[in-house]
Amino acid sequence: MANAKKKSTRIQRLLNRYRVVVINETTFEEKFFFRVSQLNITLLICLFISFIIIGSFFMIAYTPIKEFIPGYTSTILRKEAIKNSFLLDSLSVEFKKQERFINSMRIAITGETNQDENAFSNRLEEPPGFINSESKLTTADSLLRIEVNQEDKYNVFPNDELSNVKYLLYPPAIGPISEEYNPEKKHYAVDIALKENAPVMAVANGTVILSEWTAETGHVVILKHDHGLLSVYKHNSALEKVQGDLVQAGEVIAKAGNTGEFSTGWHLHFELWINGYSVDPNYFIDFSKATRTTEVYETHAAYFRSHHSKWERK
Repeated sequence: MANAKKKSTRIQRLLNRYRVVVINETTFEEKFFFRVSQLNITLLICLFISFIIIGSFFMIAYTPIKEFIPGYTSTILRKEAIKNSFLLDSLSVEFKKQERFINSMRIAITGETNQDENAFSNRLEEPPGFINSESKLTTADSLLRIEVNQEDKYNVFPNDELSNVKYLLYPPAIGPISEEYNPEKKHYAVDIALKENAPVMAVANGTVILSEWTAETGHVVILKHDHGLLSVYKHNSALEKVQGDLVQAGEVIAKAGNTGEFSTGWHLHFELWINGYSVDPNYFIDFSKATRTTEVYETHAAYFRSHHSKWERK
């Protein structure tokens, strides 16, 4: 009975109405008033708290304010971050390509390189995976191998990725070779003895990226071709092209000369570079024929197949 009476008293207190009056302190004039109860005040407080919670939820869910909450990222920000990551990766790859190209230009002009001088020629002679089994070959097998090697001799890029590309080089000039390619002596070129002002031709389609005079090498022309290939022509007497010109294979780009401090007579100093590595032009060009080389050296395919991808990664 006592508990019921106390409960009834509590309910009555919640329902009791109170009059709140606002009075002017000076004149004691009653300005306004309103009636409230404990129940009304409790409900108002609950409604206010609910409004704050619901409003905060919608602000976090549908406004950018959620981006300031630690550990919370929006879908747009994630997409932007992924996009920027791919863009950064692309820029990094492009930067490496440009750096490799600039390095190729530098070493093509100065002749300074850190490559293993004998690696290229040694691998060409005996490519990776090549098993020397000459002692087990019959005469017919040996003759067949020689025939295949002669039929497939001079392709610049015999790898899987470029197997469908017919990339053939045109002789820059026709004449006897006065000095061979010799990396041990820092001679990364072949010297072709020529008559005065003999035409010098582009080995392939490309763009003139350098057409200048240097004290050491005289008039120099450098062409940029596809697939990271650079061809260099030094000691010319005159230049027929300027930087930025587009040239076709077999087109005259200079005249043979005897210019520069390093020249020892009328000749063409011809260099071939692939992705910053000097290569022996004799492997890819027949300087005794005035026609474009049309053969592929099959025994070099394994070497290029393994090294072309390696050069691209550097």
